[in-house]
Amino acid sequence: MCCCVYYVVGMHIHIVPNRGSHPTILLRESYREGKKVKKRTIANLSHLPMHQIELLRAVFSGVDLQPAGLGFVVEHSQPHGHVEAVHRMMERLGLPGVIAGKPCRERDLVLALIAARIVDPQTKLATTRSWAATTLADTFGVTEADEQDCYAAMDWLLARQDRIQEKLAARHLKADGLVLYDLSSSYFEGVTCPLARRGYSRDGRRGTLQVNYGLMTDDRGCPVAVSVHEGNTADPTTLSPEITRLKEDFGITQFVMVGDRGMISSTAIATLRDLSGIDWITALKSASIRALVEDKTIQPDLFDERNLVEFQHPDYPGERLVACRNPQLMKLRAHKRLELLQATEEDLVKIAARITAGRLKGQDKIGVAVGRVINRYKMAKHFTLTLTDTSLTFARKEDAIIAEAALDGIYIIRTSVTPERLDSASCVRHYKSLSQVERAFRSLKTVDLKVRPIHHRLSDMVRAHIFLCMLAYYVEWHLKEAWRELLFADEDQAAKATRNPVAPAERSAGAKAKVARRHHEDGTPIHSFQTLLADLATIVRNTCRTSAEEDAPTFTVTTQSSPLQRRALDLVDALAV
Repeated sequence: MCCCVYYVVGMHIHIVPNRGSHPTILLRESYREGKKVKKRTIANLSHLPMHQIELLRAVFSGVDLQPAGLGFVVEHSQPHGHVEAVHRMMERLGLPGVIAGKPCRERDLVLALIAARIVDPQTKLATTRSWAATTLADTFGVTEADEQDCYAAMDWLLARQDRIQEKLAARHLKADGLVLYDLSSSYFEGVTCPLARRGYSRDGRRGTLQVNYGLMTDDRGCPVAVSVHEGNTADPTTLSPEITRLKEDFGITQFVMVGDRGMISSTAIATLRDLSGIDWITALKSASIRALVEDKTIQPDLFDERNLVEFQHPDYPGERLVACRNPQLMKLRAHKRLELLQATEEDLVKIAARITAGRLKGQDKIGVAVGRVINRYKMAKHFTLTLTDTSLTFARKEDAIIAEAALDGIYIIRTSVTPERLDSASCVRHYKSLSQVERAFRSLKTVDLKVRPIHHRLSDMVRAHIFLCMLAYYVEWHLKEAWRELLFADEDQAAKATRNPVAPAERSAGAKAKVARRHHEDGTPIHSFQTLLADLATIVRNTCRTSAEEDAPTFTVTTQSSPLQRRALDLVDALAV
């Protein structure tokens, strides 16, 4: 039997092969006896793992071993996992090629700014100041870029917006398919931007300067295009340019536009009728519903056995009307109206007491106090008010209250789509899919991407900023789709097509179970989008040196990912696009 002997001064490791089993490892000592070299076994080390045997071999060879902590120096550590997930999704979506066919510095900067919007949304100056806080700048090759480089890249991006949106439309919009469109607004910091105007604020910031922007998505809510308008632009006036964009720029000549009752108004519909190939789904405003109730077209007994009924009316020629009644919404509105009526009466009683006590005099002053209350609760239509210099009397308009209550829970879908293309239930579902656009606005504004407040002063820079945020939401939307099983999200999307379209949206049993247990069956936590990004950020890339000397070579070591983190990254790679 052959053997392998490693000689050292004094002691050595002797490995004796054993056929069909592990070798025998002996610690032996060499010594001289006269002119002869002899060996003796000191210990049997066969039970030790090989990496420990190698360490002993190094010691006996005279290697200068040090504690592991002294073997290298960690120069700095950067959170990496969340950047890696975003970068992988961008590559999976082919976003670099969508933005520009050939690599260039501007493209790298734009991609970095999109990723930064998802990972840590800040102003452009703050973003460049924090390049080194994560591996983002290294990943996208922009470590030396400053805010001026970012502004130049945004100008470059804006010049390519039309081409980029055409590529996204070709990818996601289908001929004779649905297009969702809605308008929102965000407030400004500053007063110098030409786009900044006072208008109807969707942010609840009355009196502030704002900008309006319209978002176009496919039927799933995946963003395709965004347009920016002055802050006082009315919703319907933004619709016509989007129709033109779809037909002329995107080359889609047949489609169904879905918009809310403020967007697709009667005036807009009159224009749409003259355009071939375009249908729409919208809803009637309250005044129009009230007219149908008053002429007995809509009566309560219509909903005795069902909550959805389709009909036609001479005031809407060539259209289908689908009336829906939601019992839960009916109860909610009745309860809210009662609370507002009671709150209004309580405040009016207080004003009357001040008048009686002589603390409030004069019809003008009393009117101001009453107006403040009425405007606060929006209940003027339900009260009769009588003012003098020394008195205030009020009473409810019971007839008006009863008339409004008759509309509680009722909404009417208005569409030009034929029954052969979409049945009544599908029309209702598609109108309610506008909630996908509303969800996009929430992500853009507050939850994730924080498009507001807007600090830019130039109109083009504001447009580029909002377009950049839309592209960031495009990446985020696909990340959320890929991570549905890891998030508090409903994985049973197909069930939406069979659920009652009028009843309040309800999660599937699987989604409810997620919320109840808060953990997967293997014990890993279920996350929100932001907490999953934060968990991925604990994957850290460490830059190390082999010694304490500053000119020593460096190398990187990335922390090992957890099973949950590996699953998240694998889901990104597996997403079908």
